[in-house]
Amino acid sequence: METKVCIIGAGPGGACAALQLAQLGISCIVVDKAVFPRDKVCGDGLSGKVLTILERIDKGIGQRLQQAAFKMDSWGVTFVAPNRIGMDIPYRLDYQNNRNDPRGFVCKRIDFDNFLVEELKRRPEIRLFEGVSIDKYELKEDGYHLSDKEGKFQVKADLVLVANGAHSSFTKDVAGIKMEPEHYVAGIRAYYKGISNLNPDGFIELHFLKSMLPGYFWVFPLPNGEANVGVGILSSVTRNKKVNLKKLMLDTLATDPVMKERFKDSTLIGNIEGYGLPLGSKKRKLHGERYMLIGDAGYLIDPFTGEGIGNALYSGQIAARQAAAAIAANDFSDSFLDAYDLDVYRILGPELEVSTKLQKLIKYPWLFNLLMKMGSRNKQLKDLMSCMFHEVDLRKKLGNPMFYVKLLFNR
Repeated sequence: METKVCIIGAGPGGACAALQLAQLGISCIVVDKAVFPRDKVCGDGLSGKVLTILERIDKGIGQRLQQAAFKMDSWGVTFVAPNRIGMDIPYRLDYQNNRNDPRGFVCKRIDFDNFLVEELKRRPEIRLFEGVSIDKYELKEDGYHLSDKEGKFQVKADLVLVANGAHSSFTKDVAGIKMEPEHYVAGIRAYYKGISNLNPDGFIELHFLKSMLPGYFWVFPLPNGEANVGVGILSSVTRNKKVNLKKLMLDTLATDPVMKERFKDSTLIGNIEGYGLPLGSKKRKLHGERYMLIGDAGYLIDPFTGEGIGNALYSGQIAARQAAAAIAANDFSDSFLDAYDLDVYRILGPELEVSTKLQKLIKYPWLFNLLMKMGSRNKQLKDLMSCMFHEVDLRKKLGNPMFYVKLLFNR
């Protein structure tokens, strides 16, 4: 088979790229080793970015997501500092007056990813191949020649969009991006039912407990009284301190005064699963001749919140637009695709930089406590935090060091 664009991976980033290409009238092939619906270990949170991007591609997709029964509406995030001071950050500042227009959701990845795959199947421009693993990548003058191990499945593509996740062999072997423990989070996820005191507006919770610094504990409410519960800590810390994440989480639920009370009548559903989060706390080259890296394959997860889905969608849309430009110019060179990196880091870079700074604050509990105390009564800081989840135009301020000085001294 031949195609202008082959997308490896039908998760959020790859699906978004394919849907944007289809909207631009460009056909593509999407290949995924899984057969959908399939589970994906994740925090299951969809910030306001997700709906924003889907609506930009096609308002119908956004409407179908808002009407879907498999998700729970979520209006924001609750950050809780080591001193237990909490700060609610809404996905949109006027959410109390827009209850009929939720911007954030929580839903299991098995459901959300399958929703996107069903959207792919709606589009005649997209050919989807499930249960196929692309294991061989050969760059030739006429394009990338891709195939499975046996060579039974073969595709020649002018351009490859790599969206096959945190463990992408293409990212490692072709792009040369390796896992660095100081820019990687080890995480575990479990599903519980019957947790008390969940936020009535579906706010997801990030608890920066002293026992887990510089990581955090999360509780994300789901439909049917369930919640996604987990722990994420930098891999460099888990290695150096020999942290057993599963034991740490279970000990916390059993002994922490607040969590012990909230979880006393809860039930664990299924198993506790582990996964890795490649962080965007370091700038990397996300392209090369005839390829671009999308989402987790490009190490674009938010270093502070752990959000990966929204950034995957953003990078998928940007990659699709750059692919369209490359096709129009018939130029798939490394230098032409420089524009992809420029756009990704122009759009996501300020947020990633702020999140990296906030992530480093967690190492100093007293400073992080101060930040949360300030934020609980400082509108500027609340707006800054909301910027990480919605289209609040604070980009220029984020790049100005004096903004942080003013925050510290104008309390």
